[in-house]
Amino acid sequence: MGPSAWWGPPAGRSGKPGDPAPDRWPLLQPGQGPIVGHYLPSTPQTVSWGWIRPAGSTPALTVAPGAVVTVDTISHEGLLGDQGRDPVAWFAGHGVPAEAVLSDAVALAASPISHDQRRDGPHVVTGPIAVTGAEPGDLVTVEVLSLTMRAPYGVVSNRHGRGALAGELPEAIGPGLTVPPVVSRFASVTEAGPFGSVSTAGSPGGGPAGPPGAASRGEPLAWLQGPELALPVPLRPHLGLVAVAPPQHAAHSVPPGPHGGNLDVRLLGVGSRLHLPVLAPGALVQIGDPHLAQGDGEVALTAVEGPLRAVLRLWVTKGAAPPWGLPVGETPGEWIVLGLHEDLDEAVRVATRAALQLVRTRTGADPATAYAWLSAAGDLGVSQVVDGVKGVHFVLPKRWLDAAVRHPSP
Repeated sequence: MGPSAWWGPPAGRSGKPGDPAPDRWPLLQPGQGPIVGHYLPSTPQTVSWGWIRPAGSTPALTVAPGAVVTVDTISHEGLLGDQGRDPVAWFAGHGVPAEAVLSDAVALAASPISHDQRRDGPHVVTGPIAVTGAEPGDLVTVEVLSLTMRAPYGVVSNRHGRGALAGELPEAIGPGLTVPPVVSRFASVTEAGPFGSVSTAGSPGGGPAGPPGAASRGEPLAWLQGPELALPVPLRPHLGLVAVAPPQHAAHSVPPGPHGGNLDVRLLGVGSRLHLPVLAPGALVQIGDPHLAQGDGEVALTAVEGPLRAVLRLWVTKGAAPPWGLPVGETPGEWIVLGLHEDLDEAVRVATRAALQLVRTRTGADPATAYAWLSAAGDLGVSQVVDGVKGVHFVLPKRWLDAAVRHPSP
């Protein structure tokens, strides 16, 4: 199917003036366009395919605390073995011309780097980035200054018999026939700015702004193409995978854990901070699994997978690792407390206990009052249910926490 079959608004609708034309294909190739601070490309030398590198790994980049880093991330869709490990050929089958495929994705797929889908995770993980002075017991903060789309398309893929409705969807293709190995839906951007940029933010309290042209214009949309119609998807880019090095062994890229990893929390977009307990000298920050959009739960297996240019600031706070041992997210207005476990009910309990500790620490409330406050003012959501380890998140509004008052003394 050609680009006109899925690019742009569906039949009967018109795009806004200035929407990208099907033949424009704006790309942000490695090293091109605005770069802020240090630059880390994704190459066969700077990525690990399917694994998060452990303590002692050689850094791809070393920076001081407070440094800004621009990272070009690669999506795994179109590169995987069941897709032929040839992104030019795979995307061509969906109407994307060869010149609209990122050169770093082509180079990685053509490289001798090993990848076994039965053993390895799918994600292309870029790094590690060592932060000088970070030691176990400290907290490393990954602050997202901007996220810019590198290509004007993404992929939602439901396959391998996984997802919340495994066995029901994707549909069988006939009596006695198996489900095809790849069932994908393309999302194409129709209302984004230059380079397909969708959002930007400066550092809270000052710092560099995102690349020029990265400001959203209205509500940027993608169109998710089905066989009979296209559905709009609001673009909310975020990095699905942000990790520090595990202390002993490499971690599979799919299940999240105390090291962070494949958290898939859509709230961790531009302007957010993810605070991770440092588990190895230098922290060794690693990122990947770029998403253009995702709904809470990620029920069909993937989000809208698509490559992003991330501008990040890395901070270190000495001796500040949370006592419950899991990452904590933050937006300008909210704390995001994570719960991770193979059992969804237990993940809820993990998140609730951690949120209870955070509320008590910040307000001085007694346990019963803090517990009641969580029930009255906190929001508990499901991050994802498709990665083996289930993820939930408690969202706590800062303004109500900060408004806590003590009763006057008698």
